[in-house]
Amino acid sequence: MQKSLATPAPSATSQSFISIQDPSSTTDQVLSPGPQLSKPSVPPPVKSKGLNSGAGARRLRRIIAEDAEWSLAIVPPLTELCIQNIVKNFQNNPILTQLLPEHQQKVLNYLSPDLPLAVTANLVHDESYWRRCCLHRWPVCHVDSHGSSWKCMFFERHLENLLKHFIPGTTDPAVILDLLPLCRNYVHRIRVDQFLPPVHLPPAPRREDQSDSGSEGETEEPTRDHYQLNDLVAGLSQLEELDLVYRVKDCGMNFEWNLFLFTYRDCHSLAATIKACHTLKIFRLTRSKVDDDKARILIRSLLDHPALEELDLSHNLIGDRGVRAAAKLLSHSRLRVLNLANNQVRAPGAQSLAHTLAHNTSLLSLNLRLNCIEDEGGQALAHALQTNTCLTTLHLGSNELSEPTATLLSQVLSVNTTLTSINLSCNHIGLDGGKQLLEGMSDNKTLLEFDLRLSDVAQESEYLIGQALCANREAARQRGLNASHFMSPLTAKGPENPSR
Repeated sequence: MQKSLATPAPSATSQSFISIQDPSSTTDQVLSPGPQLSKPSVPPPVKSKGLNSGAGARRLRRIIAEDAEWSLAIVPPLTELCIQNIVKNFQNNPILTQLLPEHQQKVLNYLSPDLPLAVTANLVHDESYWRRCCLHRWPVCHVDSHGSSWKCMFFERHLENLLKHFIPGTTDPAVILDLLPLCRNYVHRIRVDQFLPPVHLPPAPRREDQSDSGSEGETEEPTRDHYQLNDLVAGLSQLEELDLVYRVKDCGMNFEWNLFLFTYRDCHSLAATIKACHTLKIFRLTRSKVDDDKARILIRSLLDHPALEELDLSHNLIGDRGVRAAAKLLSHSRLRVLNLANNQVRAPGAQSLAHTLAHNTSLLSLNLRLNCIEDEGGQALAHALQTNTCLTTLHLGSNELSEPTATLLSQVLSVNTTLTSINLSCNHIGLDGGKQLLEGMSDNKTLLEFDLRLSDVAQESEYLIGQALCANREAARQRGLNASHFMSPLTAKGPENPSR
């Protein structure tokens, strides 16, 4: 009995499955539907090969994110939406103090540094915001010279820029005065290194029928007065330092001597301004061609000033008459620093200063370098220093001094116990004068700096004086260490080191 084995024809599904399992064949295989004898087909395992596995993994991913921080939470929190809306409308509707501290900081981080000062001046006190404003406007910022406050730095430099570019008769004064309510509590210092004069147009050509005599009589000298500071300074209740230079920078081919003129009207206005500013501690007016008459006008307004501590009139044209006024100021103020460098001071002016200095109890620093007081003025100052008990710094460089002054200064070194710095550079001390100073240094224990460069002193004397100065500095350092050691038990008391 014969049994016939009938093999069912493979279905379309099996055909397609079999064709997929051999993708490497180069010829198309057509499976005949005829009877075949085969085992149940089991698909072989798929082997991953290098790049094919990575490509397969990419095909399996549904999202290829370009942003590493992408997430499915595409809707920001309501808090973030509110903060963004507050920042967007801050100029028209400033909301800050009503927010929580953490939300206030986020708003401040997003605020633009270009917002109007009328909006931010009295509302934003965060230093990080004003730091961004300063760095956005100026590439170089030294916040240490502005009391380590970025907000004070911004308003001081902003006000200084307005003053530097103010043109009398052209610029509206409201540009500066409107800033007062915003910056009055943040401006402690004003440093202006140029003042622009008014703009004068060339005169119109004369007509032929105009007489020469009539035109000359009607012609007036154009005014050269600069911006008057009285209204501005009167509104700055915290102003302590005023540093001014009446000149024009970068004038180029438009140079004229009149651009560097400090007029009498400027002088009288400035004198009234500093007299009315009772918080002013430092006043500097340098490189402005201030002569004796103008110096006397300014100094007269400073007599009995309640707060002035430093006066700098260096690099001007002040002579003996102006110095006599400064000597009188020493007796009617609490001045601690006086700088009259690079003027026209001679022996009579130095003698006036010496007469006051002998009994003065407040002046700490006197700078008379680049003058011509000669030995007559130098000896007068040396006599005053024998009785003075407060001056610590004396600068007499380049004053035509010689051996007689050095002889008297050697006696000062033997008895004076307050001087810590003396400068006699660029004089004619000479060999004998150097020996006299060396003899005085042998008894001195307080002087820490003594500049004798270019003064014709022998190298041996200069070296030995330097050795004595090193010994004095080391002794001063030891005294400082001992003082801190004795104070350490008092300063160590605290939460970590309670006294028992």
